[in-house]
Amino acid sequence: MRPRNATTAARLLAAASALSLAAACSGEGGEDPGGGAPPSAEDGDPAPEQLDAGTPETVATGLEVPWGIAHLPDGSALVSERDGEIVRLAANGDTSSVGEVEGVDATGEGGLLGLALDPAFPNEPYVYAYLTTDADNRVVRMEYGADGGLGEPEVLVEGIPSAGNHNGGRIAFGPDGFLYVATGDGGRPGLAQDRDSLGGKILRVDRDGEPAEDNPFDSPVLSYGHRNVQGLAWDGEGNLYATEFGQDRLDEVNLIEPGANYGWPEVEGPGGGEEYTDPLVTWEPDEASPSGAAVAGGSLWVAGLAGERLWEIPLEGDGELGEPVAHLTGEYGRLRTVLPAPGGGGLWVATSNLDGRGDPAEGDDRILHVPLE
Repeated sequence: MRPRNATTAARLLAAASALSLAAACSGEGGEDPGGGAPPSAEDGDPAPEQLDAGTPETVATGLEVPWGIAHLPDGSALVSERDGEIVRLAANGDTSSVGEVEGVDATGEGGLLGLALDPAFPNEPYVYAYLTTDADNRVVRMEYGADGGLGEPEVLVEGIPSAGNHNGGRIAFGPDGFLYVATGDGGRPGLAQDRDSLGGKILRVDRDGEPAEDNPFDSPVLSYGHRNVQGLAWDGEGNLYATEFGQDRLDEVNLIEPGANYGWPEVEGPGGGEEYTDPLVTWEPDEASPSGAAVAGGSLWVAGLAGERLWEIPLEGDGELGEPVAHLTGEYGRLRTVLPAPGGGGLWVATSNLDGRGDPAEGDDRILHVPLE
């Protein structure tokens, strides 16, 4: 394993630890211009900020395209790097490798992507990962031992279409205890409408990778008609929001309902007719290219890649969202992942400037702590 060269904000993480013991056609770059649809940020100037997102502090630097982050009960975290390595970020800010996942193909947008911790951890000492191989995308489960070692991967879901782009990759356990898996169309748009394919879908499976019994199609598929989903987040009412890369016109935030068809490739954005479910929020791709999503402080937060900003979207109840507000625009480059900080009171945000589309600064890629006040 290569040596780590991360720098840290040890004071910040130690405090957090104490509290936490309880795209465009080419892919996710989103460079193509397009139209907008309400509710959205006004073209040009973003709306006035609604919540004070304070000055970010650096948690760690020197990471290699961090993608998934999973907080551990002791205040540390596991971080996936796209080249296949999993790093432990200690509560004092130090980083160390815990192992390299076998079989990862990091070509294009693929690689080691989303991470999730078993809801019963450490009694069920497993970390789940979404990864690209030379044949497919798949979800695996690995034991993570008390000694910090990483066990052999056990394949739970395989056969998810893969390509140089549109691999999806976010995984998360929902409030119902099932594992949700966000996939892309693997560069083959027609797969999104094929309910027998796992591409262009949101999947819902149990801890062993078996379809949830009440899924709508007697398969792992929960919803379909997606182009490339990379963000999953639930509000306090149990509503699931998913972020999705558009092609030429509109990126989306969707409210996910079992069995719903979100339109791709027949429709991009709203207005496809009763057969399709319209998005709640849209952006032009160069304003967003939305990847990770999180709920905190009464808002849905979305990390923008090509948009190089952190979007705040107020939660209005009953699955409704307010007007998007932009933060950190252009300050840290491409933003890949956002999640609540350990102990609450803020967010962790990971950059993605080493992914081949960014303009890396010294110390990239990094994880930031963004306080919410």
